[in-house]
Amino acid sequence: MPAVCPECEAALSLKDVIQGEIVVCPDCGVDLEVTEVQPELQLALAPQEAEDWGE
Repeated sequence: MPAVCPECEAALSLKDVIQGEIVVCPDCGVDLEVTEVQPELQLALAPQEAEDWGE
């Protein structure tokens, strides 16, 4: 499935992804979340996990 990286606008070809899956852009290395699969594959920057620093 074709998609575009929202960070660097690289063309990505992803296969067998599901909504909520995290993928990595091979061009810029940013983590991306699959937000929609149908009718068109859409990606967004993945939310950053907060550090808990042992709390």
